[in-house]
Amino acid sequence: MEKYYSIAEVADLLSVSKETLRRWDRNGKLSAVREPMSNYRVYRKDQLKIFDSLDFLFSPTENEHEIKPNRDFNSIELFAGAGGLAIGLEEAGIKCLALNEYDHWACETLRKNRPDWNVIEDDVKNVSFSNLKGEVDIVTGGFPCQAFSYAGKKLGLNDARGTLFYEFARVVQETMPAICVGENVRGLLTHENGRTIEGMISILDEIGYNVITPRIFKTIFYKVPQKRERVLIVGIRKDLNQHLFDFPKPFKKVYTLKDALKKGELYNCDVPKSDGSKYPKSKKEVLDLVPEGGYWRDLPLETQKQYMGGSFYLGGGKTGMARRMSWSEPSLTLTCSPAQKQTERCHPEETRPFTVREYARIQTFPDNWAFSGSVSQQYKQIGNAVPVNFAKEVGNSIIRFLNKIYPKT
Repeated sequence: MEKYYSIAEVADLLSVSKETLRRWDRNGKLSAVREPMSNYRVYRKDQLKIFDSLDFLFSPTENEHEIKPNRDFNSIELFAGAGGLAIGLEEAGIKCLALNEYDHWACETLRKNRPDWNVIEDDVKNVSFSNLKGEVDIVTGGFPCQAFSYAGKKLGLNDARGTLFYEFARVVQETMPAICVGENVRGLLTHENGRTIEGMISILDEIGYNVITPRIFKTIFYKVPQKRERVLIVGIRKDLNQHLFDFPKPFKKVYTLKDALKKGELYNCDVPKSDGSKYPKSKKEVLDLVPEGGYWRDLPLETQKQYMGGSFYLGGGKTGMARRMSWSEPSLTLTCSPAQKQTERCHPEETRPFTVREYARIQTFPDNWAFSGSVSQQYKQIGNAVPVNFAKEVGNSIIRFLNKIYPKT
């Protein structure tokens, strides 16, 4: 049976607006067809083969990707945050030698949940890991995306001084692990017209690493009920065969907000009760009028004008404003604050932001992972995290690679 994708689904897959798809339809770049049964405008799966970023649609798997490590594989994590990446790697079977994080409340979260982890609360610029050379197999880190100073045609390590990527590369150079993995937002690939990512690749090459072409991952295909995208930058030490590494393979099943918050395949109970933000009375009165899955355009016209102000006349979708989530779709990407006007994520039934535990579920944290600090600090930690289920799949890929490098004796 032929597989069809709706305009909304393809817009999500390609991270473009529906209007962009309609423009492509008009100019012949990607023409929608009529679905035989419903007569809705849709796309055939084979039409999407023209997009390299959608390769995952053509080789998904139903099987678990878990693999046991041949021996203990040890990691260092920089910019560890509240532990989303670290938990996923731990679940895959990787041992954490040290985690570095600057934010006090994120460090408190790590210590509270894993008293045995070596949590280093300090600016990474002040921390050396050279004493761990020879013991580290993996260095990971979600460094912020910062511009470099370009001294010459080929960017070197010293040109990146003052940036947090410099610190990431320095720690890699100090410890010389078999593999290093950086993660970031998709905007990294176009930052400074692509020069930033080119500089990062150049620096890793200089310190002895071949970089696998960075890729955008849509985490909805890795058991994450959220339309979140991450870029992975993977460096393999030059004395090792980089072709032995494979990125995580996607799953066919896509989980929804209902899967996140209700008892089912992802969790064996409904989401626990917890604290959360509230909307002010004026905003609640507006959002009460928005249906499940709707946004500001579903409001009465006069309410639209009043709520949107000058933005009403500027054009564009602004689909995050006055947005109510749908049970039947993955959540939109969570932000560090659940009630910002540009990126509202209203509960599908109740007129309120998601609670802390609902936020954590959408990021696939386990229910027993407790967050420290004020409610706003907790939202910030969760919103900044790597989704745990995606991190586990990254961990499985790392272990599969290291098992090939270090086979059982």
